[in-house]
Amino acid sequence: MHERQKAILNLILEQKEVSVTLLSERLGVSGVTIRQDLNYLEEQGFIKRVHGGAVLNETDDISTRMVFNYKQKLKIAQKAATLVEDGETVLIEAGSTNALVARALIEKKGITIITPNVFIARELREYLDTPVVLLGGLYQHQSESLVGKITKLCIDHLNFHKAFIGVDGFSQTAGFTGKDMMRAEIIAYIAAKSPQVIVVTDSSKFGKTQLTTYFGPQDVDYVITDEGIPADDKTFLEAAGVTVLLT
Repeated sequence: MHERQKAILNLILEQKEVSVTLLSERLGVSGVTIRQDLNYLEEQGFIKRVHGGAVLNETDDISTRMVFNYKQKLKIAQKAATLVEDGETVLIEAGSTNALVARALIEKKGITIITPNVFIARELREYLDTPVVLLGGLYQHQSESLVGKITKLCIDHLNFHKAFIGVDGFSQTAGFTGKDMMRAEIIAYIAAKSPQVIVVTDSSKFGKTQLTTYFGPQDVDYVITDEGIPADDKTFLEAAGVTVLLT
């Protein structure tokens, strides 16, 4: 995927639906070229074509979501890795930013990674010096996460120094929120046990409230995001005792 196609994806992510005319004007290429790009992106499963334009293909597939705001997510992951010391055990929940966090942690010495996400475990399969503990549970086919009672039992028997958690939304009234109720149960369980909770998310999630609340700011130690975070949300989090790190 080239840079223009990434730019198209980010515009669709921001506006949910865009026209060929708008994309052509923004990117300075012909409508024919834009249609070719949209056809490619639809074939890859990122978008859906509609009359005169395209809409985002809403999916929980990590590899699909990773391309959105990729540069911001990569910087967030690299910043997150600086919070981990050699020899620590960390739990990485799920999500596209967390998949990049897992990759960034490979440079650390003697760490162990726990995850309830098959995609993240698979990303680490070639790094034989890094032990990976994959939690059991009910497998969610699209997100590749493991959820349910068995997952909670696994967490009960493990100790870790910190947990990295991705979110689908944040608002000052609802806190950190997500779309999936079963994942939300596991995330809240992880946060309750972890000595340190680190939320990693790009700024597009702020100002959004999703179906269910994971936890409030009082349960979070760090939020790592990009400079697009609204100033009032940053102030609100810091007033609640959260350290906000910007990339």
